[in-house]
Amino acid sequence: MFDIGFPELLLISVVALVVIGPEKLPETVRTVALWIGRLKRSLSNIRLELENEIGADEIRQQLHNENIMKELSDTKSELEDIIQNADDSISDAKNSLKSIPSQLATPSADEKIEDTLEPVGVAESGIENPTELDAVETPIDDQSNDAAPKLSGSST
Repeated sequence: MFDIGFPELLLISVVALVVIGPEKLPETVRTVALWIGRLKRSLSNIRLELENEIGADEIRQQLHNENIMKELSDTKSELEDIIQNADDSISDAKNSLKSIPSQLATPSADEKIEDTLEPVGVAESGIENPTELDAVETPIDDQSNDAAPKLSGSST
């Protein structure tokens, strides 16, 4: 507001000392200080009255509440997006789990290749029909003669 430095204050002090005199200077300084204090208090009271009249506190509070509500709505939308993404992930997982039984029912390319190949060892054994392997004798327990047949392919 006013640019008063040390030289200006020194000049005002010397002029006040010469004009007022050394006996009345302390009393004059006290009086001026009281007037400045009263002026500050009255300006502060006027400012408070004006703020109350126009509702500056209410406006500040309303702006603060609006900022809080905006932050809450932003957070709510973020949470809704996260929930939607989680629901999408869950539905994708459910769909992939539903497709697993159909994948198990249809043979894969490796299984189709294995079905077309002959079993290993059948060609070297000299057995033309792999079902002849069922006719091989199985060992019989002496204790259970009546329960087990001697040959799996023939009847006695």
